[in-house]
Amino acid sequence: MNFGNVLTAMVTPFDDHGHLDLERTATLVEYLLANGTEGLVVAGTTGESATLTKDEKVKLFNHVVQIVDKRVPVFAGTGTNNTAASIELTKEAEACGVDGIMLVTPYYNKPSQRGLYEHFSAIAQKTVLPIMLYNIPGRSVVNMSAETIIHLSTIENIVSVKEASGELEQVAQIIENTGVDFSVYAGDDGMTLPMLSIGADGVVSVASHVTGNEMNAMVQAYKKGNIKDAASSHRKLLPVMKGLFTSPSPTPVKAALEMKGIQVGGVRLPLIALTEQEENKLKTLIENN
Repeated sequence: MNFGNVLTAMVTPFDDHGHLDLERTATLVEYLLANGTEGLVVAGTTGESATLTKDEKVKLFNHVVQIVDKRVPVFAGTGTNNTAASIELTKEAEACGVDGIMLVTPYYNKPSQRGLYEHFSAIAQKTVLPIMLYNIPGRSVVNMSAETIIHLSTIENIVSVKEASGELEQVAQIIENTGVDFSVYAGDDGMTLPMLSIGADGVVSVASHVTGNEMNAMVQAYKKGNIKDAASSHRKLLPVMKGLFTSPSPTPVKAALEMKGIQVGGVRLPLIALTEQEENKLKTLIENN
């Protein structure tokens, strides 16, 4: 199932005291939708899901669904390393009216491939929502194999994967062996064009917070056959993509948004603000793009 070219893994706006700020969230959503975003992922890694309470996540899901008002798909990040807790949060997200859920590979537990299959299968059985799997071994330690993803794709409501393994061979294997209705999205901004070249559908992006129109134009150019234009855009955008991960995410992207006049607040501990030197480097990068 294709959900658009560029989905944004949205940061979670906080107020000046570190509390969830729904007013700033509404402003951010409108900004993103006006600047190339065709779908939103709420309370994912970039949304600092690890430090959001369950109540905060549900408030966020509810609010974003209301603000978006069916203009683009809204995915709720309901995956955890606790299957029962993931099912419970998924049911709450479903009640909020989200369009789909994103389920990250369980972190810290280090499950086997069979355990991964059973985890995602168990959640899928408890919801009617479309599911986007999220494979990110850099954060979860475990890589969900192509074989496991292919096997999961045969479950009716598991319809997509955000692939952040960085392994093009694995991505190609997934695309080649899943149905035409199963979509594959890049989970790393810098892998968007390479993954498009082997058949991926688009990107779940962090950089789209600040380069959304450019990211969308790059994907559209590639899909229309303007390969040279797409490649040129990729090379131009790459420094920004890399710059947004020079410190633990989402610290740099939140700082970049503030530089652009979009108030989203800081990050919660254990993440910390950029140093003055880091902020100056990022500002130069954003201004020069």
